[in-house]
Amino acid sequence: MSSSPSEVSKVSVKPIPGDYGIPFFGAIRDRLDYFYNQGKDEFFRTRIQKYQSTVFKTNMPPGPFIAKNPKVIAILDAISFPVLFDTSKVEKRNVLDGTFFPSVSFTGGYRACAYLDPSEPKHTSLKSFFMSTLASKHKDFIPLFRTCLSKLFINIEDDMVSQKKANLNKSSDAISFNFVFRLFGSQDSSDTKLGSEGPAIVDKWLALQLAPLATLGLPKYLKYIEDIFLRTFPLPFFFVKSDYKKLYDAFYESSSSVLDEAESFGIKRDEACHNLVFLAGFNAYGGLKIWFPTLIKWVGTAGEELHSQLANEIRSIVKEEGGVTFQALDKMTLTKSVVFEALRIEPPVPFQYGKAKEDVVVHTHDAAYEIKKGEMIFGYQPFATKDPRVFDDPEEFLAHRFVGEGEKLLKYVYWSNGRETEDPTAENKQCPAKDLVVLVSRVFLVEFFLRYDTFAVEIAGAFALGSTVTFTSLIKATSI
Repeated sequence: MSSSPSEVSKVSVKPIPGDYGIPFFGAIRDRLDYFYNQGKDEFFRTRIQKYQSTVFKTNMPPGPFIAKNPKVIAILDAISFPVLFDTSKVEKRNVLDGTFFPSVSFTGGYRACAYLDPSEPKHTSLKSFFMSTLASKHKDFIPLFRTCLSKLFINIEDDMVSQKKANLNKSSDAISFNFVFRLFGSQDSSDTKLGSEGPAIVDKWLALQLAPLATLGLPKYLKYIEDIFLRTFPLPFFFVKSDYKKLYDAFYESSSSVLDEAESFGIKRDEACHNLVFLAGFNAYGGLKIWFPTLIKWVGTAGEELHSQLANEIRSIVKEEGGVTFQALDKMTLTKSVVFEALRIEPPVPFQYGKAKEDVVVHTHDAAYEIKKGEMIFGYQPFATKDPRVFDDPEEFLAHRFVGEGEKLLKYVYWSNGRETEDPTAENKQCPAKDLVVLVSRVFLVEFFLRYDTFAVEIAGAFALGSTVTFTSLIKATSI
């Protein structure tokens, strides 16, 4: 058991270390270090060592041109990080993507709910609408997702037979998109004008918005060309305009009952639909696209002993409960812990931003720092959720970490833009689908180990975010 986090003591406020460098050129320097010379984790690690502090000044991409002000105060420990959840202290207006804000052309001319601060009246209306819609679909979550998963397993098994290996990402993308589309709509996405193009269209739409935060995986000698291409001018909506209309029309036609509900919240039908596309495409599908391969990566690389333990727990409880039910899932303590541990060690959304609404004092384990009103606060979540002062062996995937007494550490799992022990409300910025993500993650593991005894995977870096996961062996269950 790890030692408890230090009690926040009455310490004198220290000046925040670090600097932004020479105007314009300092931001370019930090950007090149972040993307090419050091990489994300080393970028932050070297600065923590240099300043002997988990709070410091730096610049965050994309830097000059696209971002008006790339200067941030980085907070990289478990104690300081939660200030980003306190909307009485930080403003969340237009900070979803950090120091820049993509054109509203990508969202039908509206600022989507994710870009709104809770102080804005429309935020309450839109998030209340989302939460009401999700609550009304509660009974559909498990059966719908199980149906989608059955298609994923068929595709993987077919690939294993024909190619002796199977890429998870492409099949996972397809079922993730269809699950989200079907959850809000009246039919499968393949039965609309989207056909099988839904995931590819959303990927393109996402890529154009988030390009300044990405790399293309090109050789290092091309880094300056890539950097200029991606981070000098925002990529225009024009390239995806016709595709987005097709996506919008598919949601508009298939989600009429959901859009009817939106009007009862005082939200115009077209604005509700654009927000629904954003929720489904950016928040839900975009997150699951990264998350499911990440989950299987960590479970796969943990080895056969964990696979056997999961299979035994899952199969015995499903047999006792007579099926895959909410009650059955709640009894699977190891399965729950595995999901939380994967969310801790590699959260699908690693960044959080907020602008100080007032002068704010943030505490770390050993010090306190004052952040001035108007300064941008940046949190890199993987460092906060791998804080060695909170978690034993923080870089290790420990499947049983949150079993029994370990549940007390769940308050330091921050993947949902809030503590795992807290709930989303219309007045905060915590993910409205927090519980759904945890649920479908458990169902994924349950269905997987009802079907297979063990498996092996190969991991490679993905084109933009997350990992590419390829099954190299897949052993069907010998007993259920």
